[in-house]
Amino acid sequence: MKNEIVLFENQNIKLEVNMKDETVWLNTEQMGKLFDRDKSVISRHIKNTLEEELDKEMVIAKFATTTKHGAVQGKTQTHMVDYYNLDVIISVGYRVKSQNGIIFRKWANKVLKDYLLKGYAINEKRLEYLEKKSN
Repeated sequence: MKNEIVLFENQNIKLEVNMKDETVWLNTEQMGKLFDRDKSVISRHIKNTLEEELDKEMVIAKFATTTKHGAVQGKTQTHMVDYYNLDVIISVGYRVKSQNGIIFRKWANKVLKDYLLKGYAINEKRLEYLEKKSN
């Protein structure tokens, strides 16, 4: 799966979600918005999750993010930001007991399933095409 941005939206929240490597990715700021918690609370839960249950090499990715330049009006700057995959998002959601986290988990699982099925269907058609072409 190539890197794509999809929109998660419910009555309170609108998030642009990164999808890559068959999972979804959020940064701490996005998780704070999703779970309606301060960024410091999210960071603490992420730290505990990584110490207690998940391998940080598998669940963290750095994505280039472009933001407005703080000192120069009209200019942007790019920097690398840590993003966390669905395993971390779910773990943090359970820790903060967020209803939005439950809604997000269900949404993410459906989106990922749809992407996997779509990819499977495309590969099937490609294999059928190659088979017909070789005969």
